[in-house]
Amino acid sequence: MSRISEPDVFVVADNILSPIGNTTEENFVQLKNIISGVKLHNDEALSPTPFFASLFGNDHAFIGNDNNYTKFEQLLIASITDTLKDSGIDPKDKKTILIISSAKGNISLLETETNNVELQKRISMSTSARLVAEYFGFQNQPVVISNACISGVMAIITGMRLLRAGHYENVVICGADVISKFIVSGFQSFQALSADVCKPFDKARTGLNLGEGAATMILSTNKKFKGNIKVKGGAVSNDANHISGPSRTGEELAYVIKQAIKDASVATSDIDFISAHGTATVYNDEMEANAIGLAGLQAVPLNSLKGYYGHTLGAAGLIETVVSIQSLKKDLIISTPGFEELGVTSPVNVCASPMPINADNFLKTASGFGGCNAAVVIGK
Repeated sequence: MSRISEPDVFVVADNILSPIGNTTEENFVQLKNIISGVKLHNDEALSPTPFFASLFGNDHAFIGNDNNYTKFEQLLIASITDTLKDSGIDPKDKKTILIISSAKGNISLLETETNNVELQKRISMSTSARLVAEYFGFQNQPVVISNACISGVMAIITGMRLLRAGHYENVVICGADVISKFIVSGFQSFQALSADVCKPFDKARTGLNLGEGAATMILSTNKKFKGNIKVKGGAVSNDANHISGPSRTGEELAYVIKQAIKDASVATSDIDFISAHGTATVYNDEMEANAIGLAGLQAVPLNSLKGYYGHTLGAAGLIETVVSIQSLKKDLIISTPGFEELGVTSPVNVCASPMPINADNFLKTASGFGGCNAAVVIGK
């Protein structure tokens, strides 16, 4: 099976900017050595009680001392800068577009600024996207994807579709989120935060860790990148189950997985490993395991990276996809830290330690508040 009328979408370059590294290579070395950014933080500006999260230090410089940009925008700019370097892609080219993905953007400004018309304009994600686009000289109006925790994966799918349709030749996709008191208190109100480093799919899991970071991918249909890793297919759905609770059956995520595989023109047996959403909350992991079983992928090796990065919200799908692209290139699946004993009803094949693999394709899944689901297939 092949896509005769639509061009291939190649991955040109990527970056991960996180508390454990400023580049993709730095991050992958840390992950191979099972080094996590998740630590206990005692910061009353974020929470009245200590909590585990992966956070940048207050002295971390992203683009120098430029007060024109918020921390969120500086993360975006720093990640995009590293990705564009030596990529051969010109952001000023009319055939290139920018996509920004985030769940919360500049929401932290509500904690520090007076709420007025100016703040409402400044806090808008479209404002951040415009500022970042202007910084690099992008000629086209940027696209913003903000759909809870599937934002990063959905941005990759959106970029793929824009390229397939021939609207552009190149797309720069960057996702970022920073952790604020607003975000921490929200997850605390759901009693969703773990009192320790999170344990995805484990019997003893009690909740998630939060994290901040950014990641960027550049995609292109230019045939000079032929031979690169490809974004082969993807799909998005909504289970319309509950504003914060996932589907009890996993049927809707399973549907998206099957659609993504179909869109990629590959078979279920062609999926060599899965980068799961794996938040370590009781209900998300149960739902996701059900979905993977319903899609016929229960034996496929699977990992969750939340124990390294925490849940980075709108950046998660991009960070975890970039790590998985490295796994394809370097024949190594990164382990799932914290996992000891399977704690979901439907069995899944969780990688508890780094696993050598000769893989051609992987599946990346994501789910989020409001019942949103996404899956993308990426491969050689």
